[in-house]
Amino acid sequence: QVQLVESGGGLVQAGGSLRLSCAASGRPISRAAMGWFRQAPGKEREVVAALSWSGTSTYYADSVKGRFTASRESAGNAVYLQMNSLKPEDTAVYYCAARTKFPTPAGTTYAGSNDYDYWGQGTQVTVSS
Repeated sequence: QVQLVESGGGLVQAGGSLRLSCAASGRPISRAAMGWFRQAPGKEREVVAALSWSGTSTYYADSVKGRFTASRESAGNAVYLQMNSLKPEDTAVYYCAARTKFPTPAGTTYAGSNDYDYWGQGTQVTVSS
């Protein structure tokens, strides 16, 4: 079992920044591909960023490229999402997810919700205009 807990969300004005953290416990995530997703009211959950377990590959959704940076502790149990130049359309609940149960090549990232088997409870990010 892996427990994921997100933190760092909040209310920020457009153009501002937030840094989300996702702390894992229960089992190490050093060999787990990780993902950041978000879900806005009335919309489907979508991928924001995905990290390979090796740390060598990162995927970003087009909507956040150049503004968001995902990272992970090299030998630790946390991942992060630095969000800059935030826009009102970034308002959503943000989730981190871990892929632990399936074969995962070192440099592969996963952008689908079904690719992950553990999820955090989410943290709200609200960007005011």
